[in-house]
Amino acid sequence: MSSQDEQFPAAAPEPAAPSADDGMTWWYRWLCRIAGVLGGLSCAFAGLWNCVTINPLNIAAGVWMMLNAFVLFLCEAPFCCQFIEFANAVSTRADKLRPWQKAAFYCGMAAFPVMLSLTLTTLFGNAIAFATGVLYGLSALGKKGDAISYARIHQQQKQMDEEKLTGALEGQAL
Repeated sequence: MSSQDEQFPAAAPEPAAPSADDGMTWWYRWLCRIAGVLGGLSCAFAGLWNCVTINPLNIAAGVWMMLNAFVLFLCEAPFCCQFIEFANAVSTRADKLRPWQKAAFYCGMAAFPVMLSLTLTTLFGNAIAFATGVLYGLSALGKKGDAISYARIHQQQKQMDEEKLTGALEGQAL
C-alpha cells in the first residue's frame, strides 16, 4: 500500500438509493427506466442509419444520436455498460438528480439532433428518448390532488366571489 492510499482510503461506493421525496412510485420509476432503455435503442439504431449518407448534417445528427444512446444507457441501465469503469458513478450521480433536471436534460438531448437535421429518421429515432424526458417531467409535477381538497378550494373561491359580488352590489345601491 502506498502512502497516498493510506492518506485517502478508497470509499466504498454507496448503492444508488433514489430519494424518497421525489414522489415517484416504484412502477413509474421502472416505466421511466424502460422508456430510457428503449429510447437508447431507438437512438442507436436510427443514429447508425442516419450516418449512412453523404449529407454532413445527417452524419452529425446520427453521431449525436448515438451519443444520446450511450448517455441514456449510462444513466438508466448501467449494467449494459459493465465494462466501462465510470458507468456506476455516472448512474449514481444521475439517480441523485431531480426529475425535472432529468426531464430537461433528456428532452434537450433528444431535441438537438432534430434541430440539426429534421428528417423522419431523426424525428422517430429521438421520439422515445424525448418521451422519457416527458415522463420524468410529469413526475416532477407531482401527484394529482384528491377530490375533497379541490372541493374545499372551489367552495372557498365561490364564497369569496359571492362576498365580492354582494359588496359591489351594496356599494352601487348607496
